[in-house]
Amino acid sequence: MKYADLIIDISHERLDKTFEYIVPSELEDEIHEGMQVVIPFGAGNRAITGYVVGLHDKPKFDVTKLKPIARVVKDSIAIESQLISLAAFLKRNYGSTMNQALKTVIPIKKKENEKLKKEISLAVSTNQARIELNELLTNKRHAVGKERLLKELLEVDVLDWELATKKLQIPTSNIRDLEAKGIVKIDSVRTFRNPHLQADATRGRVTLNEEQEAAAEQIKADIDTGRHKTYLIHGVTGSGKTEVYMDVMEHVINMGKQVIVLIPEIALTYQTVMRFYTRFGDSVSILNSRMSPGERFDQFERAKSGEISIMVGPRSALFTPFTNLGLIIIDEEHEPSYKSEVVPRYHARETAVYRASLTGATVILGSATPSLEAYSRAISGEYQLITLNNRAMGQDMAQCEIVDLRAELQSGNRSMLSRRLKELMADRLSKKQQIMLFLNRRGLMGFVSCRACGHVLKCPHCDVALHLHAGGVMKCHYCGYTTKAAKTCPSCGSKYIGSFKAGTQRLEEIVKEAFPTARVLRMDADTTSGKNGHEEILSAFAAHEADVLIGTQMIVKGHDFANVTLVGIIAADISLNESDFHSGERTFQLLTQAVGRAGRGSEPGIAVIQTYQPENYAVVTSANQDYDSFFKQEFAYRRLLQYPPCSHILGIQVSSEKQADAIAQADILAAVIRQADSDIIIMGPEDAYIGKLKDVYRRVIYVKADEYDRLVRVKDEIDKFLLEQKQYRSTTTWFDFDPISTI
Repeated sequence: MKYADLIIDISHERLDKTFEYIVPSELEDEIHEGMQVVIPFGAGNRAITGYVVGLHDKPKFDVTKLKPIARVVKDSIAIESQLISLAAFLKRNYGSTMNQALKTVIPIKKKENEKLKKEISLAVSTNQARIELNELLTNKRHAVGKERLLKELLEVDVLDWELATKKLQIPTSNIRDLEAKGIVKIDSVRTFRNPHLQADATRGRVTLNEEQEAAAEQIKADIDTGRHKTYLIHGVTGSGKTEVYMDVMEHVINMGKQVIVLIPEIALTYQTVMRFYTRFGDSVSILNSRMSPGERFDQFERAKSGEISIMVGPRSALFTPFTNLGLIIIDEEHEPSYKSEVVPRYHARETAVYRASLTGATVILGSATPSLEAYSRAISGEYQLITLNNRAMGQDMAQCEIVDLRAELQSGNRSMLSRRLKELMADRLSKKQQIMLFLNRRGLMGFVSCRACGHVLKCPHCDVALHLHAGGVMKCHYCGYTTKAAKTCPSCGSKYIGSFKAGTQRLEEIVKEAFPTARVLRMDADTTSGKNGHEEILSAFAAHEADVLIGTQMIVKGHDFANVTLVGIIAADISLNESDFHSGERTFQLLTQAVGRAGRGSEPGIAVIQTYQPENYAVVTSANQDYDSFFKQEFAYRRLLQYPPCSHILGIQVSSEKQADAIAQADILAAVIRQADSDIIIMGPEDAYIGKLKDVYRRVIYVKADEYDRLVRVKDEIDKFLLEQKQYRSTTTWFDFDPISTI
């Protein structure tokens, strides 16, 4: 007899443990690790679902008290033991229930309807088919559709139903008549939904330059000798990191192994996938959140069956169920989108390194502006550092000018466009060259305030300002609350109420006013809401259907437009003034990436950074494309204040619909932490960055420690306390290790 350990399918910390069940003899051959099953649970034996996380021959408990598994969930997707190990890693290192972790590593929870296509083929020999065709031709009243079908099937073995009935215009009745006579047969075969576009032509291998070849050969040599490391490729913008990735990928695929390529967000999907697809063809597929459940399910199945060798996608693609994974690539590894915003709040970088350790795979991280965490590990020797100092085609880096907006104001220019930027835009437009304008805000994005008393209009459900949008409406960007734009101040009654209009929509209006003949595209969250919104805008700009592309940070990451010779950064200070210790790093990364979009073709490029803080080290070093200088200054600041990567931080958030309960529970947890580790640094409890969100009150505690495991022990003590606590059970507590934004 066999016994199974199960995690029940309820995301509740009090039930976050394994339960032992008997495997009935009739299910022994069917049940294996990762399957979803139905079990009787509790005193009333109510039927619930759970995941099998272990199988063994000897019971751990009294057999007389064990219950049998009722049945297997027919439409469940089995998960491998490797993914169960990953789930356990997420639970331990990031804080969650095992069930939450399992649901994270299983992107597809159930089977979707299979997509089938009908195919027509001969049910008789070709000689018999020719006899049937001759009989048709001798009959003056024969059906032309039957003749056309038999002629086609004598040329090809299988004919697609859609092709036959639509393109060849063969009536359905003719096909069915031949089927009834036993001349042809109709089969339904499964076809997989393929979510990405077909490439126009297959591109051959690109000859690597000396730097690229040295980087690729170093990694391949280590793989061949069984040394599986984590590499950080630090290459300037345009240095051809992707070509290095593809050279190593080809090597790994030729060894019969599979590759996962992570990209930071959906905006990069189109260009990135096309580059891989033109090199590797149908062996490439994609996962992303905008795909239909059917498309995602099919890619999951294609990966498991070995039909594809490369999966490209954002963070969730890391859990692709490849059986022989050999390489994980994380492009633009510095991007914040690699950190999950929901429990478990894992980071793809560390999770990828752990998954690679389970399979003996290699990890490649790539960035022109590496995160401080990755770069510090590289210079300490934990990662292998590889540097690409030059652009792939030998182009010069873009020149960069810093414009002091304070001087612009003093000269009377209150426009979003400085005089120098307008001058350069006019020059580029006259030369039929393209321009990118970057502003890290979408829409009008103006908070609405009273000029008389200073009152800021806020969302009634969240402690955040409402923002003005087109159509005379104000919106909350957290809960979606919408109301008509106020005409008078609700506090003092003044008519002088308005918004700071500094978003991409307003910038688009200004550019069109200044350059009426310019063709302008805008790319932000509002214009890319459709399924293919990103692809349509990027394709149009790549095809020179527009002269100016205006957008948020999604336009400055990884895109390669050879005709772009001017990049304008409209307001560098927006990210610089965030109340977050990452603000300097984020500003440097955004500005460096933006500057790097210019001059990637044959014409030299120039970038203009507009700022009120031209002396700030993040602005100066990004203008000079000087990562090393930035890293030294930023690392010294982090070390002084004990911020990651010089230390570790655990953020703990307590939330409740009752403000008093949130305050009381946070105070109790702070006491639990002090009792668990009296020497640890505790900050708070205090109100969260947004103290009230969707009518829920939120309190936070931050804990600092040099050792990550010390914070894990704090998390474990809190988990243990919460299991035993009977008071304040209506509150919710979650953890964020080394948060990348203020919680």
